[in-house]
Amino acid sequence: MRNKKTKNVKLGFILLVIFLFSAFIVYSIFFQNNFTTEDRKEVTIEIPKNASLNIIIEKLNENGELSTNWTFKLLSKLKKYNISIKSGNYRLSGSYKNNDLINILRQRNDHTFLLIIPENIRKSEEMFSQIEDSISFEKGSMISYINNSDFLSKHHLSLEEIPAIFIPNTYEFYSNVSVPQFFERMVSEYSEFWNSERIASCNSLGISQIEVATLASIIEEEQGRRIEERSMIAGLYLNRIKQKVKLQSDPTVIYANNDFSIRRVLYKHLEFDSPYNTYIYFGLPPGPICIPSINSIDAVLNAKTHNYIFMCAKGDGSGLHNFAITNREHINNRNRYKKNMNFN
Repeated sequence: MRNKKTKNVKLGFILLVIFLFSAFIVYSIFFQNNFTTEDRKEVTIEIPKNASLNIIIEKLNENGELSTNWTFKLLSKLKKYNISIKSGNYRLSGSYKNNDLINILRQRNDHTFLLIIPENIRKSEEMFSQIEDSISFEKGSMISYINNSDFLSKHHLSLEEIPAIFIPNTYEFYSNVSVPQFFERMVSEYSEFWNSERIASCNSLGISQIEVATLASIIEEEQGRRIEERSMIAGLYLNRIKQKVKLQSDPTVIYANNDFSIRRVLYKHLEFDSPYNTYIYFGLPPGPICIPSINSIDAVLNAKTHNYIFMCAKGDGSGLHNFAITNREHINNRNRYKKNMNFN
């Protein structure tokens, strides 16, 4: 009899422990504050596209403290939030229970706007100014961020190479996007653009992705009318790079002189000392001379294989060029150009 009572007491104690433990779990999951923003101030949690629960937990801990990751994960799965994660910027401040936090994160943030990154913008200052006007950033805030943060070193970039990470397109942004978030988004889009196929093509050329964009910018300026000729021009410049022949590209000279009203490059322009002047310096300039179009980038990646190292505009109104292997052929083409221009 006594043994039976003892067993009942033990069983009752075990059930009580299980009940209390279950109650504690339920309380921890549903009723206890589990996330507190840094210093209880307002923060913006940016959830990227295709984010996982682990990424969201990482973002939360970057901007505050998530006391127990596992309770947030468990409730997320119970509420099926893990299969319906929405990207966006979410403003949080103070402390949150898991349930309240998940309910906020499940709401779609529809305060968005579209930003067009156009091709052909030549100077970073011009590009930054246009973006600041479009997004309502404070004037000068973008170059200030670049100069006073670790952005360049973090992404192994120089200031001259910045235009290379801007892929012309229309992008959707949340209205409260910050300057750092904007730049990180551009890096993310740049990484997405450089898929395995493009990377393989780039590697086969023996130049870097930044150099592809730089060469593409030169081709963009060289051939703005007849895009079907861009891959031919790309092959020509790649031949010059391989043969260690100066590129001698007129658009780089115009960029070096910082005078885009130049219609005909003269000897005085060729003498201007700048790392962008490919009549003086071998190889590619330090960075793009404009934001190249996707078409120009792909023209480099799919450059035509040939032996040409000279080209000269036909001057017949077609917008095309004559190509040559030898200097004698090039001189003949140049004479034809002069004759056509005089004729026209």
